[in-house]
Amino acid sequence: MLKILTVCGAGLGSSFACQMSVEAVLKELGVEAKLDHTDISSVAAQTADIVISGKNFEKQFERITLNCPAVFLDRLVDKTEIKEKLTPVLKEVGAL
Repeated sequence: MLKILTVCGAGLGSSFACQMSVEAVLKELGVEAKLDHTDISSVAAQTADIVISGKNFEKQFERITLNCPAVFLDRLVDKTEIKEKLTPVLKEVGAL
């Protein structure tokens, strides 16, 4: 099953809110996935098929080796933006 990880600074509030918005978008698209949220310092130790985070963390991700695509959002809970940016990545990984 597809695993998606949402990431923020502390791994609590905004990453969890983002996770809930991503879940709603995935349901709309008919994509099943396991979602979890974490903090920026723990993301490298976890495995995922897609990582989603805020644009403000994009520079920090340049120092992290990810073996999956990353999506960076301007607004973490904006379902329209999530759908726009996540759909091509879902196609890329074969989930759509």
